[in-house]
Amino acid sequence: MNELVSRVNSVATKFRATRDARLTKDLALLIARIALAWIFIFHGASTLFGAFGGGGLHAEAVYFSTYAHLHPGTFFALLSGIIECFGGIAVGLGVFGRLAAAAITGDMIMAMITVTFAQGIVGNSSGIGYQLNVALAALALVVAFLGTGRFSLDELMRSLRKRN
Repeated sequence: MNELVSRVNSVATKFRATRDARLTKDLALLIARIALAWIFIFHGASTLFGAFGGGGLHAEAVYFSTYAHLHPGTFFALLSGIIECFGGIAVGLGVFGRLAAAAITGDMIMAMITVTFAQGIVGNSSGIGYQLNVALAALALVVAFLGTGRFSLDELMRSLRKRN
C-alpha cells in the first residue's frame, strides 16, 4: 500500500510540474486548435460545398429557415459555413486565431440558442442536446483567451516582425 501511495504522489508531483511549463501550454493549445479545426472545417465545408456527404448550402439554408427560424436562411447558412470552414482553417493554422476562435464561440452560442437548447443538455427523442455546443464553445474560448501559442503562424509572423 505504501508503494502505491508513493507512486501516486510521484505521478502527481510530475503532473503538477507541467502546469507552468511553457511547452506544455503550447502543446495543449496546438491540440485544442487541431481538434477545433478538424471539427469545424468538416462541418463548414459540408455546409458550404456539400463536402463529406453534406447537403450543401441550399439544404442548410432550408434547415436554417425552417427549423432554426433564421431568416433569410441562405444568409445565415452562408455566414455559419464561412465561420466554421474558414474559422476552422484559421484556428488550425494559428493565423488570426483569437478572432477566429471568438467567431466559432459565437457560432456555437447561436446554435444553442436557435436549435439545441430546447432539447436540453443531453437531448431527447426529437433531437440532440447542447452538450457538444458547450464543449466546443469552451474549447474555442480557451484559444480566444490564451491565443494560438508558439506553434502557430501568428507567432511566426510576430517573430518575423521583431527581426525587422
